[in-house]
Amino acid sequence: MNNPERIHVLQEINNLLSNHGFETSHIYDRSCFDMVARKKLLLLLLKVLINIDSINGLQADAIKKVSSTFLGSPLIVGLKSKTEYLEEDVVYERHGIPVIGLETLKNMIIDEDYPEILADRGGYYVQVNGEALKDVREEYNLSLKDLANLAHVSRETIYKYEHGLVRACPETAMMLEDILNLKITISIDLFKVPDQKICADSLEKQNEGESNLLIDLGFGVMPTQKTPFDALATMQKPTISNNRNPLITNLDKKRNQKTLQKMAVNLKDLSIVTGSDAVFIMDRKKSFESLDGIPVVKSWEIGEMETPLELIKLIRERKECS
Repeated sequence: MNNPERIHVLQEINNLLSNHGFETSHIYDRSCFDMVARKKLLLLLLKVLINIDSINGLQADAIKKVSSTFLGSPLIVGLKSKTEYLEEDVVYERHGIPVIGLETLKNMIIDEDYPEILADRGGYYVQVNGEALKDVREEYNLSLKDLANLAHVSRETIYKYEHGLVRACPETAMMLEDILNLKITISIDLFKVPDQKICADSLEKQNEGESNLLIDLGFGVMPTQKTPFDALATMQKPTISNNRNPLITNLDKKRNQKTLQKMAVNLKDLSIVTGSDAVFIMDRKKSFESLDGIPVVKSWEIGEMETPLELIKLIRERKECS
């Protein structure tokens, strides 16, 4: 993260969000996401790229899996695609993650002005509100063919618009809006939570003892790479609403004290912003009950538990005592 331009953009985004009611995390170096921000129920996992084509499928999958587990929305803010700057109020996409420019983000956060145009292969497109289109067409006593002739498209195209089968080019949508004197384009939902199947498919058994202990206790465990934590654990059968939040977990990998303390700072930060519990799971005989405010639980303690709620209760007790 040593690109000065990228650092400047990250700092500008952090200031923008902080000034408009978001609680923001630290900026994480060498992580698949750069920062997390929350406002009420909205949780954003943000990645900033100078060139949006520099992200690969593996990196994107990691961001989507973490976002899905946190019930957050992944979003890439970029400057360029190859050598061309991103256009304002246009949504791009890379490996299933929406991408926007900085000015578009500002419009969304400051003015609640959300983009409608999607850049895809072959050009720019908008989504048409098919139900509204059909209602106003029938109100004007226009047949499919009548409206198609006025808009210089085929009858089949109008039919597909009305049934949500195809997107429209912006010029055609504007023409239809002028003809019918009605707004029919739909804003793009950039804050959509990824498919929960992404998360479910990522919960798998690992060879590490601490992960298997959590699995045996009734957690699904998603190991992570290039994140400020080692794994996310979710209760397979949550009994109360706040237990739907994942458990942010660092496992015992024989790290030294300095590394552990640095990780504890990030865990505390993420725990606050995401509203999730965080824990160190240690296999060491000599250990402590918390590390810079993050509870420490020994492997043998988990081995003696019977339900996930016992672990959550212990974590919260040690957090209060730290």
